[in-house]
Amino acid sequence: MEFLALPLPETIAALETQYQWDEALRSIRFWLQKELDRTLRRRLEYEIYRVTRLQKSYVYEEKTAFTMLAEAITDFSKEEFEKLIREKVLDHIHKEDGRYFEKRFVPNLFFAFPAYLSRKRTMDENREKAKRHLESRLDALLKGEKPRRYRVVGRIRKWLSASALETLGTRPGALHCWLPFPMEDLQQSHPMLLSVSGPEYTLSHRFSETRTVYMATERPKTTDFSVQFSYEISEIVNEVDPSAVARLRAPMDTYLREEPPHIMYTPYLKILSREIIGTEMNPYKKAKKIYDWITKNVFYSFMREYRTYENLSLYGALNRKGDCGVQALLFITLCRMNGIPARWQSGWYANPIEPGNHDWAFFYVDPYGWLPVDCSFGGARRENEPYRNFYFANLDAFRMVACKNHTALPEPQPKYLRNDPFDNQTGEIQTDERALEPEEVESKLEILSFEPIVDL
Repeated sequence: MEFLALPLPETIAALETQYQWDEALRSIRFWLQKELDRTLRRRLEYEIYRVTRLQKSYVYEEKTAFTMLAEAITDFSKEEFEKLIREKVLDHIHKEDGRYFEKRFVPNLFFAFPAYLSRKRTMDENREKAKRHLESRLDALLKGEKPRRYRVVGRIRKWLSASALETLGTRPGALHCWLPFPMEDLQQSHPMLLSVSGPEYTLSHRFSETRTVYMATERPKTTDFSVQFSYEISEIVNEVDPSAVARLRAPMDTYLREEPPHIMYTPYLKILSREIIGTEMNPYKKAKKIYDWITKNVFYSFMREYRTYENLSLYGALNRKGDCGVQALLFITLCRMNGIPARWQSGWYANPIEPGNHDWAFFYVDPYGWLPVDCSFGGARRENEPYRNFYFANLDAFRMVACKNHTALPEPQPKYLRNDPFDNQTGEIQTDERALEPEEVESKLEILSFEPIVDL
């Protein structure tokens, strides 16, 4: 999706900035009648789709949005609501019939302003339990307990939603499904396919950079797919002596290059990089400066679909917010700009209490090799300095790695753009005619067992 790095013509960009979506779409179609180079044409054709998905991200009209906040926050007033809107705290857009709010504007308010947590009417018990489960293990590691290796059994299920079943009807046609599968990479090994529920399947090659189980079937015979697997994974705890860090002994150009649209050395990031790094020359200390800046300045926020953003790393730096993938891409970009090889890992946060989608990063220094970084986990614990520091060069084992290159495509390559073109977390379903949209599919992630097998 390198074409997303191309800016829009200013007339279209101005209309979108003013939320004049219908006018923007008309302007795009007018442009598409002209003689255009292939890249600009591809950019504009995609913009029609991007604007359509953007509009679908903003689903709650103003009255509903206020009711949702009043139900979530004790003593929440209309005046407070208007103040949050004026201060641009609540993610919303203007349509012809009023203001509309983004799907996850309520949890994002709690991320942006943790003080609201004291007024939250109900707490997510599972989330709190999962947090305590993780922090008990962090405490043990910080006290010097040996890191462990674990054997994990997980399962993912994906099926068509009621709306998709209604839209597709009972007419025959193919369904193509890709589900994530654990790969061998750094801290993770011995992936095993335990069972598949669905049609005949193909497991992607063990060296694939995004690993999947692919199934194809004629509907309506099968509309529900699941995979159960196991793998082994280790906690990573490092003791690094910065003075021992040496120059790279081998070229690592693959991990130093730009990868449009989300890893680009833009003018603003160059300026920001100089301010963060200053006169520091040591690669390890440079990476730590970058980590410190991100974890102290970029606050966690749920995002719209990644395919609706032109540059995720730049977004995180400019807006000082972003989810795990945004923060990982920003870290990778700033490292590469400073001559530090850096790369991606993604898949699941495999906490047995409550698993979920997750992304993080690694950077490389000689003689220590690849060192992990989880900016979002560190930043979420910025009030606890030992926890925040842990996630620089160390990593818990509550992970399932299914992707090590955010630009990699699954096998066989999908015919249409994926719902999430940069991750491999909950899978994809497509027909012969199109990709099914997020609202047309349901997913469930499960960690069935998480057992230690050896102290390292």
